[in-house]
Amino acid sequence: MKFSATHEWAELNGDIATIGVTNFGRMHLGDVVNIGLPEVGKNVSKDQEVCVIESNKAAVDLHSPLTGEIVEVNDKLKNDLSILNKSPEDQGWLFKVKINDKSEYENLMSLEEYEKKVSE
Repeated sequence: MKFSATHEWAELNGDIATIGVTNFGRMHLGDVVNIGLPEVGKNVSKDQEVCVIESNKAAVDLHSPLTGEIVEVNDKLKNDLSILNKSPEDQGWLFKVKINDKSEYENLMSLEEYEKKVSE
């Protein structure tokens, strides 16, 4: 699993990356009360705003850490946001992207780099 500076995580399996919000990012948001998931088939660019997450504290834009085509969204979140609140780095994943450039994934932060950044 790799991490972005804007608190998204990505896990690569072949050329499909699963994307979500980090535990740290979700903790600072508070409880998520609404999310607008992106559409399957949409092409996204690295760092592009993809969807909005609304919490009891704020509304924030979620960015795609990778360039590619959205091939799946986590439909379970449409009916049960508690999954995202309880398990943002596992069952609460947001969408999957068929990536164009594996080097973008390699250039994301490791867990150690991400933890150092958020502790600054």
